[in-house]
Amino acid sequence: MKFFIDTANLDQIKEANELGILDGVTTNPSLMAKEGVKGEAAVMNHYKTICEMVDGDISAEVISTDFKGIVEEGKKLAAIHPNIVVKVPMIKDGVKAIKWFKDNGIRTNCTLVFSAGQAILAAKAGATYLSPFIGRIDDSNWDGIDLIAQVAHIYSVQGFKTEILAASIRSSIHIVKCAEAGADVCTCPLPSILGLLNHPLTDIGLAKFLEDAKKTQ
Repeated sequence: MKFFIDTANLDQIKEANELGILDGVTTNPSLMAKEGVKGEAAVMNHYKTICEMVDGDISAEVISTDFKGIVEEGKKLAAIHPNIVVKVPMIKDGVKAIKWFKDNGIRTNCTLVFSAGQAILAAKAGATYLSPFIGRIDDSNWDGIDLIAQVAHIYSVQGFKTEILAASIRSSIHIVKCAEAGADVCTCPLPSILGLLNHPLTDIGLAKFLEDAKKTQ
C-alpha cells in the first residue's frame, strides 16, 4: 500500500518525506486556503514546489464543475509537472472529463466518492485513482472501511485498473483497516502517519534497554 500525505503544508510534507515512506501528496482547495495560498498563480507555484519536493504523484484539484472548465483547468494543472494527477469531482461532467483526460494521456484522481456505484463509473471512465472519503462516511453512520472492501472486491472481480485511494483518514487505525480492506493507497494527515509509530510496549522496552545499557558502560 502506498502512503500519500493529505496536506498543502510544506513543512509537514518535508517531515513525511524525510521519514522515507512517502509516495505522494494529495491536496484540495480547503488545504490550500488553510495555508494561506491565494490566487491562481500562487496555487500553481505551490503545486510546483510540492512536485519538486516529492518524487511521486501529486493530486491537484480542479474547482470547475462543467466539462469544458474541468478540462481546461486540468490541462493547466497537468502542465505544471509530469507528476501531477488531476483531481476531478464525482459528478456527471467530472466523469465525462475523466474519460477525456484518459484518452489524452492525463492521469486523474476521482474525488468525493461515497458509493460503490460511483466507484464503478470512475473506473469505467478510466480514473487513475479513486478517492472514497471514509471519515465522512463514518460521520454519516455508515462504515467507510466496508466501502473500501466492497470496491476492492468489485475492482478485483471486474479487472478494473483504477487504484483505490482511501481518503478522509481520521486516525492511525483507519490506515491499518484500509490496508486490511485492500486499499492501494492511503492519504493521511501527518499525525495519523506518525501515530503508527506508537505502542506503549515499544516505549517500555526501549526504556529498559537504555537503562540496562548504562550498566555496561
